[in-house]
Amino acid sequence: MRASKELNSRLRGFAVATHFGPTVLVVTVSFFLALTQYSGFGSLEVASAILMGQCVVGWSNDLIDLPLDAAASRQNKPLVSGKIAPAELKRAITGALFLCFLLSYLGPLGVKGTGVHALGLLSATLYNLKLKNTWFSVLPYIFSFGALPWAIYLSAGKAPSTWLVFGFIFFASAFHFLNVVKDLEWDLRQGVNGLPQRLGKGRSIAIAVLLITCGFAVLIFK
Repeated sequence: MRASKELNSRLRGFAVATHFGPTVLVVTVSFFLALTQYSGFGSLEVASAILMGQCVVGWSNDLIDLPLDAAASRQNKPLVSGKIAPAELKRAITGALFLCFLLSYLGPLGVKGTGVHALGLLSATLYNLKLKNTWFSVLPYIFSFGALPWAIYLSAGKAPSTWLVFGFIFFASAFHFLNVVKDLEWDLRQGVNGLPQRLGKGRSIAIAVLLITCGFAVLIFK
């Protein structure tokens, strides 16, 4: 019984470390977008590849941010609370990265879609490693989420509509500005100095509202 509880706790830790809410949202949107081009099973393959990519991004983010999270005593972070160990997470990242590319290549995304997916993952990884602390912190959101519909459509021999690409970009960029608001002051004290932190809470919220408005306008007037 105790072993079962420990296993459940660790599995929950791995799930939380993916940044569970955003991961579920991205994977769900990817699935339904893939349904416009592929069968239900093919769309599940695409969603599975995207899920593995999201695991890589979320887990690497928590691993890189561990010193800052530990200093802030963020017990909601599985690495800080001890639910999972850094070595375990490193092994999980390696496995997820392998599965990400394998599922992408063997599934409907094929060579072209896998290439675009890889570029999106590279962009997100650069955010984790460096860009989140610069004026250019929003660029990975623009590139990675702008690439997502391209990965799905390009592998089907099509180009995504301009409104679709810009919709992804606007909403993803708005999330970047809103996501940091709750921890903005603490981020600044710890030296996390991306674009929203540099602009401040008020301007970040205003920009997010503008981006969301643009996103809905693109969807309505497509």
